[in-house]
Amino acid sequence: MKSTGQLRPTRRTTRLVALVAGLAAAAALSGCLQAIIPDTKPRSTASPTPDAEGVAGELLPFYEQTLSWSACGDFDCTMITAPLDWADPAAGDIQLSVIRQRATSGTAIGSLLTNPGGPGVSGVDLIRESVDFAVGESLQQQFDVIGFDPRGVAQSTSVRCHDAAEMDSFLFDIAEAPRGSERWIQERTEWNQAFVDACDANSGGILPFITTENSARDMDLLRAVLGDTELHYLGYSYGTFLGATYAKLYPDRVGGLVLDGAVDPTVSPGRANAIQGVGFESALRAYMADCLDTPECPFRGTVDEALADLGTLLAGVEQSPLEGPDGRLLGAESLQTAIVAALYAEGSWPALTAALADALQGDPGIAFQLTDFYLRREGGEYSANVWEAFWAYNCMDQPRDATAEEQAADQALVAAEAPTVAPYWFTPTPCEVWPYPATGTNDPIAAAGAAPIVVVGSTNDPATPYEWAVALADQLESGVLITRVGEGHTGYNKGNACVDAAVETYLLQGIVPEDGLRCE
Repeated sequence: MKSTGQLRPTRRTTRLVALVAGLAAAAALSGCLQAIIPDTKPRSTASPTPDAEGVAGELLPFYEQTLSWSACGDFDCTMITAPLDWADPAAGDIQLSVIRQRATSGTAIGSLLTNPGGPGVSGVDLIRESVDFAVGESLQQQFDVIGFDPRGVAQSTSVRCHDAAEMDSFLFDIAEAPRGSERWIQERTEWNQAFVDACDANSGGILPFITTENSARDMDLLRAVLGDTELHYLGYSYGTFLGATYAKLYPDRVGGLVLDGAVDPTVSPGRANAIQGVGFESALRAYMADCLDTPECPFRGTVDEALADLGTLLAGVEQSPLEGPDGRLLGAESLQTAIVAALYAEGSWPALTAALADALQGDPGIAFQLTDFYLRREGGEYSANVWEAFWAYNCMDQPRDATAEEQAADQALVAAEAPTVAPYWFTPTPCEVWPYPATGTNDPIAAAGAAPIVVVGSTNDPATPYEWAVALADQLESGVLITRVGEGHTGYNKGNACVDAAVETYLLQGIVPEDGLRCE
């Protein structure tokens, strides 16, 4: 997402949460490394005429390229060539992986680009593995649905850091020193430095160019080579920041943009991270209230009493981590990752109940399953480079200039309003030792002159709190807010007929919903 946290009275620390489209998407996205490999002869070919109107001469070779689509399962796949550095197009090229599901009606009114979030989640895998999760049937009928891996991600020219064993060590090792001590900070910083050094050494010089602004420019290139004069786009979570950035850069090319589970670009990294901590605590309270009404729940008493017992469990595995069958240790941070993963979607709450019940009995198996879903880890291997790309984008997008007073205020907010997650929410991050300066800002995005842009917010979204959707809709000169009342991350295609109808009518017919529409 756009924000990280940096907190400690004297040094920056954070517990950064990847903003993906939900645990159900995590299941759908896990594993399809063959997504862009053709399995038959090319099926159709000719690409529509690219839209290169008004493009600078040095960019014409990119905008005028002809795509060659090949079958990949039930879909079409291709690669497009983009500049490594949009400010210097002659400096080199990168490849972007793209997948297309053709309009199921047989006649497309245009292309609908999608992004599942992250940053770092594969848009190719989202469409290939779970197009119905990403896009409703009526949109599939009328649009060619397009997924793409942003620069640095998955099958596009990618960020590469550790191998699987090194990633396991980086993500699951338990520091020897007590949490919060100087020695603990030093240990974690050394781990981060090794990770960052590996990223720089293994990524072919692309790290300085893995930014949301460059990715938004890539998205305009994709729009053009698909033959569309305007962009129609459905972006989730971090994908809202990508979409808003596109609108800022190309307001006259906005057709229909839906930004669901919105990120507020003006919130500082540390404050955004703190707000997320509060959001997950709120979702955790909602989960616990539901859990206590079920016979499977391992907790008893009031919600506050049950959360206190959960805090005791977290403290227990902090002191005595639980060993899994493969030798990995489930400490407090890994257990909290499992909890966070399940809080993205209300449908995952039973899995969380089972994980916590087993952990209380000393069995970390289900908790590791949730954590591995979140990290795209399967059979001891990482099926995608989500974590590597996540840090690459965040460390380049986010200004790292928080004062000690701001950091202390963010820490105090989490301690006061998120006491269950607070003890394990902040750790040193790779951004503190990233080898290239951040280029992003926390400026508001107005996208002056753009056509109406729809922003969707859910009232108890743990990952992108509702207040961020309100803020982004207010910033956008043409922003229109839809409110989904309910639990979970993002609102469209989650079973709310009111949200679905408003979004689909807007994208298909250009009818803008009433600003402030509230969907119970």
